Amino acid sequence: MSLFEFEMPREEERMDEGRPLAERMRPERLEDFVGQEHILGAGKPLRVQIESDRLTSLILWGPPGTGKTTLARLIARTTRCAFVPFSAVLSGIKEIKEVMAAAEKHRRQGLRTVLFVDEIHRFNKAQQDAFLPYVERGDIILIGATTENPSFEVVPALLSRSKVYALRPLTVDETVTLLERALPVIGKSAPREMLEQIAVYSGGDARRAYNILEIAAAASAGAELDRAAVEDAIQRKTLLYDKSGEEHFNLISALHKSVRSSDPDAALYWLARMLEGGEDRLYIARRLVRMAIEDIGLADPRAVEQAAACWQTVHFLGEPEGDQALAQAAIYLAMAPKSDAAYRALNEAREAARQKPVDPVPMQLRNAPTRAMKEWGYGEGYEHAHQQEDGLTAMECLPEWLHGRRFYEPTERGVEQRIRERLEAIRSWKEARRRPAGARMPASGEPQSD
Repeated sequence: MSLFEFEMPREEERMDEGRPLAERMRPERLEDFVGQEHILGAGKPLRVQIESDRLTSLILWGPPGTGKTTLARLIARTTRCAFVPFSAVLSGIKEIKEVMAAAEKHRRQGLRTVLFVDEIHRFNKAQQDAFLPYVERGDIILIGATTENPSFEVVPALLSRSKVYALRPLTVDETVTLLERALPVIGKSAPREMLEQIAVYSGGDARRAYNILEIAAAASAGAELDRAAVEDAIQRKTLLYDKSGEEHFNLISALHKSVRSSDPDAALYWLARMLEGGEDRLYIARRLVRMAIEDIGLADPRAVEQAAACWQTVHFLGEPEGDQALAQAAIYLAMAPKSDAAYRALNEAREAARQKPVDPVPMQLRNAPTRAMKEWGYGEGYEHAHQQEDGLTAMECLPEWLHGRRFYEPTERGVEQRIRERLEAIRSWKEARRRPAGARMPASGEPQSD
């Protein structure tokens, strides 16, 4: 076989027991590819490109084990192109030029070449630039695979000539589907619940799931996969995971409510349950940020800083080191004073905005960059706070029908107690200057006019 002959493993090679299970399970048809429905489903952009045979250079960006290499092979097979795998780890400029020269020759003979570059982010700028003239002339269809953000790792000139498709981690159900297909190949049976445990721990990485299954199968004496062998393969006890995904939501709900209830011990327990169950660490970190915003708010403005710093730490360190950051953030949030005043204030403001979505902005709040706009009244009546005593102005900033409306009512907990005192002083100052002589002060939340 020459370098440019169509490269797909033959059936006997695919089923060779000496090959890793992940290699043996690579699908031979696009229809058998599992996952990535957001780009490969019916009518989706990449599917349309493939089926219409109008393939252009593209970058497949996603975590390990999401099918980047498999998808590139299937694209070449479906479009009847020669498939040339190229490793950014093992190749340099010399090898690039040799491959490109051969690809140019084959193009003149009417043959198309898909050049698949694994880990393209490992190429330096000069190496990536070497592809440009061949991509522009159509000598090759470049498919690059990367786990890193292409915006930062692929040179702009090459990126502008390629379509980027982001691949997502496989869901539990998608991973289970792959494992079920693999059971006849390894000669074992297994209950779905056990396959779900493997899927949860694999974290959306099909290769990791296949490896666990293969190791567990080798250690299982009977015809059925042994639970102890699975636990040994993943090196931790398997925990309950409901096939509908309900337990996933039950656990995060328990963590959230424990934090809201200022119970750090319960928060740590439910966090530990999620960690031991193989939950995505970044998902937990994102939820902690939400807790800081929704349940603590301005009662402790540092809470969201701590939660965001936790997310960055987990992203930077990974597991298991990042797990300690999750624990630290969960304890901090549980012990912080609680307030949902800002959360409720936004909901009320949005409801008011829906009532009159096209209500014009008051003239005093509009900019007047041109003379004509000034003549039309734009900016008339505007009072610049920095030019006023104490930096305060009595100018109305709400539409007329909302004059006097209060959305934000801070609590008396934590920092919000000081915010409440300051806000009440400001509101009293403004109302005293807006109120005509002898007029009564409106009750809290009562509009001054319709």
